[in-house]
Amino acid sequence: MSTTVPAPGYHGRKNAHLKRLRRVEGQVRGLQRMVEEDQYCIDILTQVSAATKALQSFSLELLEEHLAHCVVDAARAGGPEAQEKVREASDAIARLVRS
Repeated sequence: MSTTVPAPGYHGRKNAHLKRLRRVEGQVRGLQRMVEEDQYCIDILTQVSAATKALQSFSLELLEEHLAHCVVDAARAGGPEAQEKVREASDAIARLVRS
């Protein structure tokens, strides 16, 4: 008997998410290049801020999708799975707030 694992909430936007992450990866490579080239500290910090904001934005979008799909679906089903999904989301929000 095989069980099917439901697709994650972001599945419909997977390609867009991967594109964003590749852009962030490019920003990080740019930071490495700036350090290798002994660029000015403030210029590097400005780029660090931009990469950080890009990751934060991605995180918030992913969290929104998780809430809209995974948490809502679990809440509809009820029971311990619903409580677990809410706890996971709360923990993820706490981590984002601390970062």
